[in-house]
Amino acid sequence: METDMKYDFETLIDRSAQGAYKWMAMKGKNPDLPDGIVPLSVADMEFKNAPEIVEGLKEYLDTAILGYTGPTEAYFDAVISFMERRHGFSPKKEWFMEFGGIVSALRQIIGVMTNPGDSVMIMTPVYHQFRAVIEFNQCNVVENQLIEKDGVYTIDFDDFEKKAAREDVKLFVLCSPHNPVGRVWTEEELRKIADICLKYNVYVLSDEIHFDLIMPGYKHVSMFTLGEKYIPNTILFTAPSKTFNLAGMHASNVFVPDEKIRDAVRKKYGGFSLAALSYKAVEFAYARAEGWMDAMVEYVDGNRKFVMDFLAEHLPMLTAPAMEGTYLLWIDMRKLGLSEEEKSELLYKKAFVFGDTGTVFGPGGEGFERINLACPRWVLKEAFERLEKVIKEL
Repeated sequence: METDMKYDFETLIDRSAQGAYKWMAMKGKNPDLPDGIVPLSVADMEFKNAPEIVEGLKEYLDTAILGYTGPTEAYFDAVISFMERRHGFSPKKEWFMEFGGIVSALRQIIGVMTNPGDSVMIMTPVYHQFRAVIEFNQCNVVENQLIEKDGVYTIDFDDFEKKAAREDVKLFVLCSPHNPVGRVWTEEELRKIADICLKYNVYVLSDEIHFDLIMPGYKHVSMFTLGEKYIPNTILFTAPSKTFNLAGMHASNVFVPDEKIRDAVRKKYGGFSLAALSYKAVEFAYARAEGWMDAMVEYVDGNRKFVMDFLAEHLPMLTAPAMEGTYLLWIDMRKLGLSEEEKSELLYKKAFVFGDTGTVFGPGGEGFERINLACPRWVLKEAFERLEKVIKEL
């Protein structure tokens, strides 16, 4: 979508007094920070929101009454049209289930699709809340660890099929694109996953929240585009929160083709609706803000190139796999030979670089740090210059 509007990705909003989670968490790790330090952790952006969304909400507030609100035809049209235009599938209106976030959606859907003692498979290292929602439902976590070789991550399909064949494994939670390693799965990989899960009656919960954050040269393939036979065995989790920096709006669209599952969730947990402003933010994002989205992805790709070039020139002992998707760079710090405690000391106490430690993502995360690149480029420059200075003093 072309636009003549110029977008500002260089201005930093100080969120330290706004209740922003990652800013508060940074202060918790090091209360004695100098001024001007910006966290590079939790997956929201340090960019100003798209003006199309901000102006749309202002217009809406001029005439709105903020009472109990449900989805309008304009809302459905915006979401469906975006999915058709950008991702090649057309969700039916009856498939929609609106949740306050994908984590809560996973927790509730796993709750109706499993019994305590069942098992759910994930691909580690992976977003840590997957493990949390599985264990919340008193299910066992089965790990299919990704294979890492020379900075390239692939799926261990022999292990995946072996575990999918287990009687106790009922569900598989897919992260696509993968957080934190940045892989954008190919159609061949996804079809192989889908075939194995169909063969062994393992239901696929496909978290595609990062599906718009795809770097040039790569293409996201949604599980809903693989073929009609796979759709009844899949639930698709989407949200505008990563794409448009709307996490605080608590809005996600989960597409559940199976009516029995939809009814079971509603029976166990009750009805659902988003906040009035959340519905409008989603509508304006999908209907009006694609130009901002495309410009943002281009800017993030520039950040990716900047950091990779900086590492190659100044810190060659630090490497990272290709960030094919997301805005999260998975930095390998193992060559420094530091323990996890020493790594945290170096980053948080000396360099004032606040990412997310790799161990939180499970096996395979040891020695890594996840760094959020969705911020002004000068913020990254200052952070990595601090890191360079500290490492060279080791």
